[in-house]
Amino acid sequence: MVPKWRVGIVKDRSKPMLGLHGHHVAFRGLPGVEIAALADSNADGIDDLIALTGAKKHYRTFEEMLDNEKLDIVVLCSRHPGDHFQQIRHAAERGVHVYTEKPMTVSLAEADKIVALVERYGIKLLVAHFARYDLGFRTMKKIVEAGEIGRPLTAYGKGKCDHRGGGEDLAVLGVHILDILIFIFGEPTAVRAEVLTNGIPIVATDRTATIEPVGPTAGDDIFATFRFPGGVRGIFESRQGLLAESGGSVHMGVTVQGTKGSVTLRFCDGVPEDELRISRTPGPVEDHASYETVPLIEDRVIPRAYPLDFSLCGHTDICSARWILEANRFAAWDLLQAIEGGSKPISNERTARLALEMIYGIYASHLSDGAIRFPLLDRANPLGG
Repeated sequence: MVPKWRVGIVKDRSKPMLGLHGHHVAFRGLPGVEIAALADSNADGIDDLIALTGAKKHYRTFEEMLDNEKLDIVVLCSRHPGDHFQQIRHAAERGVHVYTEKPMTVSLAEADKIVALVERYGIKLLVAHFARYDLGFRTMKKIVEAGEIGRPLTAYGKGKCDHRGGGEDLAVLGVHILDILIFIFGEPTAVRAEVLTNGIPIVATDRTATIEPVGPTAGDDIFATFRFPGGVRGIFESRQGLLAESGGSVHMGVTVQGTKGSVTLRFCDGVPEDELRISRTPGPVEDHASYETVPLIEDRVIPRAYPLDFSLCGHTDICSARWILEANRFAAWDLLQAIEGGSKPISNERTARLALEMIYGIYASHLSDGAIRFPLLDRANPLGG
């Protein structure tokens, strides 16, 4: 059978990273897909990586792979957002669709350029905010929309709150939480925020040293309140060291409180994985709330796909959590369906740009000591540089 989709993977192991999310195996086992090539400047152990991905050829550079292979899709695995723009541009100019790791970029001006590139060249771009494809968060969205917790009032979102808590947590992990809020409630209209370092409000020239190159960040304590359609308030919070202080309890996740109850799910990238839980107790979540597990019923089918190989979980650069491996597969399938049907992927360049705009809005609100409305008229980073 002649493959319908030829996929190229860009995974440069010469660049140190904190770990990847398994995007290099997202297209494995999907019908009509051939992993045509892999680009990696590091040839050490390349045979193992080729066997893992199923790639037919190896190239040292992304450009060499693009020049020598007729690809339909490229997968950009780098978690360094500064790598993405040029890679997306090179792919778009050749009419090649893109599946990219998040953050798509940390520059709002660059995000605007990516949106323009996608429109100009008519490609599809999927950004790996994989929680949109997770059965748990998808079920949470359905519960809220069906009115099972009444009228939604407030969504409480937290970052990982580890040693990166504050600015780096917001850029690297908080972007997932902000994207989930967009996914469930739509586009925010305004934000008010406070950003502190050691209890002192930051100024525009303050900087937090980061582990990864995620652009200028500041603060070790962030609290932001977003206004969403329908009177919903969305809260994002990240405090440095809270994870260790609470004995390793997972803080990252979302809880939605409504007039008749609340629904909650932690964003776990390891094991044990968390369950989606619902409380049908009206009133404040801190008063007598009793949660029960919500059964997750998978109603999505990928015809002729091979069963997922969950033995990959915990492999180098593949998360231990099964839900992430599964969500990545459905994201890859969504991209294929979007290309074929002419629609946008569920997670795309515009939703990714909006999540970044929310991050800019947090800093802009704090520095102006007032509410900031969306869309932002000033596209420059409030922290500068």
